[in-house]
Amino acid sequence: MDLSQYLPVLMFLGVATILGVVLLSVGSILGPGRPDAEKLAPYECGFEAFEDARMKFDVRYYLMAILFIVFDLEIAFIFPWALVFRDLGLFGLIEMGLFVGMLFLGFIYVWKKGALEWE
Repeated sequence: MDLSQYLPVLMFLGVATILGVVLLSVGSILGPGRPDAEKLAPYECGFEAFEDARMKFDVRYYLMAILFIVFDLEIAFIFPWALVFRDLGLFGLIEMGLFVGMLFLGFIYVWKKGALEWE
């Protein structure tokens, strides 16, 4: 096995590392550094932290997260299907129609239950 084929990859990694270190160093040296109490305070979603980090969350928060994941995964399934759509023919179209239809029914159910409304 000829290890000289890996030389361009090693050179690329070396240049990338050097460039990253140089850019971070220049930014920290030349950038303004005037920390005050407000800049050093933890930022919590636009308002001051007022409770313990282990406080209970509303169930709707988790519902939104699960909905996001479901619809994100839908795109992950639809994209490869679209690439091979012509090879699948009518069967692939019917299967994807059923898949999207079930997701749409689930979306309507969640909508009717009020999970998409935030107070």
